[in-house]
Amino acid sequence: MELFHFGFLTFRLIDLLDIIIVSLIIYQLLALMKGTRAAQMVTGLVLIFVVAFIAFWFQLEGLSWLFSNLATIGFIILVVVFQPELRSALAHMGHSRFIRYLFRVEEQKSVEEVSRAVIRLSELRYGGLIVFERGVGLRNYIETGKELNAQISAEVISTLFTPYTPLHDGAIILTGDVIAAAACTLPLSQNPQFRKLYGMRHKAAIGVTEVSDSVAVVVSEETGAISIAFDGQMEQDIDRAEFKQKLAQYIKR
Repeated sequence: MELFHFGFLTFRLIDLLDIIIVSLIIYQLLALMKGTRAAQMVTGLVLIFVVAFIAFWFQLEGLSWLFSNLATIGFIILVVVFQPELRSALAHMGHSRFIRYLFRVEEQKSVEEVSRAVIRLSELRYGGLIVFERGVGLRNYIETGKELNAQISAEVISTLFTPYTPLHDGAIILTGDVIAAAACTLPLSQNPQFRKLYGMRHKAAIGVTEVSDSVAVVVSEETGAISIAFDGQMEQDIDRAEFKQKLAQYIKR
């Protein structure tokens, strides 16, 4: 189906679809690289391409020869250099909402395991901070901790928050059905009304929900009280018997 005709150029509906798909792919790639080491490397690659274009345009034989030979092995170099980012990007794609919707991956298991872990932490009065990544990526915060990529289980979560263990301090971030990282640093809430009400762990839970659509669960090490933060607000002192249902409701928002 032809949308319009300009001179010798014909713009069809399939061309519009092609442009939209390419734009979305480029946007997702830039979003994945934002705030990572790869973003700085891409800037360097763009500079190299600009120099290569100038060399070919002005017929600089030496530079043209150099870039022509580099291009033959450039793809392999990129794969080697960006291997961690490519692996992380593929994992992120696998855990995206769209893919999970297509394959109808249930979140029930994650809610079940986290609920068991949180109740256990509450009973033992072990402090804990668990963040569910949703639509807005949390890679910047995942990279501040220790990457795990472990299957979610109540036993693993309880072990991670056992006092005086190497990874007990900080937050764990859940991506899809895996524990992406532990001992992560989160932004503290800048809302003045929370400054005197909460400790660092609770402020971090609220802070990460202020900058994303994530859901954060906090267990107080002083009282064992369970709280859930979402959209910059916090629901406190949730009954253990009601926690699982409450968490499922927040995750579905």
